[in-house]
Amino acid sequence: MTRKPVAKTTIGNCTVAIVGAGRLATFLAVALNDAGFPIAEIVARDSARSRRRARFLAEKVGARAVIARSAALNVGLLWFCVPDREIRSAASSVADHIPARTSATGANVPGANVRFAFHSSGALLSQELEPLREAGAAVASVHPLMTFVAGTHPSLAGVPFALEGDRTATQMARRIVQELGGESVFLSPSSKRAYHAWATMASPLLLAFLVTLEEAARAAGLAPAEARRMSLPIVRQTLANYSRLGAARSFSGPLVRGDAETVAKHLAVLKKYPAACKVYVALAQEALRKLPVRNQYELKKLLLE
Repeated sequence: MTRKPVAKTTIGNCTVAIVGAGRLATFLAVALNDAGFPIAEIVARDSARSRRRARFLAEKVGARAVIARSAALNVGLLWFCVPDREIRSAASSVADHIPARTSATGANVPGANVRFAFHSSGALLSQELEPLREAGAAVASVHPLMTFVAGTHPSLAGVPFALEGDRTATQMARRIVQELGGESVFLSPSSKRAYHAWATMASPLLLAFLVTLEEAARAAGLAPAEARRMSLPIVRQTLANYSRLGAARSFSGPLVRGDAETVAKHLAVLKKYPAACKVYVALAQEALRKLPVRNQYELKKLLLE
């Protein structure tokens, strides 16, 4: 199919339709609206639960709650906030209505103003939006490196947004990210998967480590809630040190001292908690490779036993 030319859209008059009504959609719709980007429609799946969530979000931002076949799509930007596995099918569903309306009634019709389409998957490329690219929109993947969970309202100030896609779409995304207070980072298609693996380690797998930390605390007779409360001061200070000083200068404890006897005692008590013991050994071995550890020979022998 021949691609239609993509017209330029100024940032000042870019209205938005959000496809989806989950956690990310809710946060992003409010943030965009507060930053001066009017939200015209919240496009939901045709199910009672999705329509209910869409109505709730639409009320927050002064938008209409619609499903794909009834959406006007009289916007400059479509932003998809749906699960990765649903992005392409959602794009196809929305794209099906754009050329149909255009060819039936002419250029001045709902859907004819769509110039950009974004999705927010950290792992998938902008090509998931190919149906909209073929309908004339410039497309991009725009992923905020932030965690969005119920009951939280994270700031976007300084948050990196990973951008990949068509040049005009990523330029538009960069301008929007700037208005949101974030920082744009341009990725090549070949680096997207590695980027998302790293992002997953930064938050979801960090939580997996913290859950394992609670298991290790059981050896000291601490309940999970007590372990969380007691560990947070040292965790926060470690992150503050890492931010200011880097990893090597923030490193402390028995490994930096080369105290193999203490590490042996740790391993002995953690044998009753195999998951915590495996994580301890894996992280200690990584410390030997990457951080300033004394008495490496004795520690390596101990960690390989």
